[in-house]
Amino acid sequence: MLESEAHSTAAAPDPLDVYSAAVVGAVGQVGPAVVSVYTGGAEEAARARGGAGSGVVVTPDGYLLTNEHVVQRVERARIAFVDGRTVSAVVTGRDPATDLAVLRAEASALPYAQLAGTQRLRAGQLVVAVGNPFGYESTVSAGVVSALGRSLRSRQGRLIEGIVQHTAALNPGNSGGPLVDAQGAVTGINTAIIPNAQGIGFAVPAATAQWVLTEILTQGRVRRAWLGIAARDRPLDLRLVRALGLEATRAVEILSREREGPAAESDLQPGDLIVAVNEQAVDGIDTLHRLLGGVPPGTALALAVIRRTQRLTVPLTAREPPGG
Repeated sequence: MLESEAHSTAAAPDPLDVYSAAVVGAVGQVGPAVVSVYTGGAEEAARARGGAGSGVVVTPDGYLLTNEHVVQRVERARIAFVDGRTVSAVVTGRDPATDLAVLRAEASALPYAQLAGTQRLRAGQLVVAVGNPFGYESTVSAGVVSALGRSLRSRQGRLIEGIVQHTAALNPGNSGGPLVDAQGAVTGINTAIIPNAQGIGFAVPAATAQWVLTEILTQGRVRRAWLGIAARDRPLDLRLVRALGLEATRAVEILSREREGPAAESDLQPGDLIVAVNEQAVDGIDTLHRLLGGVPPGTALALAVIRRTQRLTVPLTAREPPGG
């Protein structure tokens, strides 16, 4: 080979453009940790039924995250890696309120991915989804972050906060798979699409996934504060809002109290209107759930309530609901 030819060969540019190189690099980082999750009998039967979801291993000792709706009826599953390995996994814990579940793979020396915080994301940023739609393993789709801070209602009726909206294509079977950034860090767990829409996918943010994972691994369950009430949203009379200097025009009306619940052991009464918790305004049940989700059971709370035309402060200690 002539010297000039050798120099030309050595200097040949990478055939991948910057965008492609970023996607390929992200997939190379996370791909080995992405698994298919089978909840049926034989894997082939599960695949034929479209019964497979996705998941991602996120700890060195084999814990993985997926969607709760992927494993909602089982205690064990089979997981398959891109290299062909198939191992058993035990459902360690689940949290329907965020549609997340944690499994423990019964194997060692597994590849795993890193969870990132959502503060790293910005609208327009490149993201990559890896999963197993319709049984097609290790399918890659790329897009951008469309918006941050969306809310999505879980099957339990609670709002999941901080949802990442993105344009990476998702299909049945992508549920539970990771959404990653250009460095291959897991920025979310893909959870939902809007049927018949194009380019609208949603992922539970990594910060929420990390919290759920930590709760399940350290406490055995996800703990949430509970008041022990049945309630509904209630608009407030604008004259009352002005007279009492309230921040919102809606409140939470207590319909009844659970026997032996925190509310029944306090001065809260049916008909009371909750307008604040620890001086944070409450304008509906979704806001109340969000505030309670930010405090652990056993926390002393000060509830501001309207009783007829008076504003009162009712102390109460939140607990876990019966049965956790």
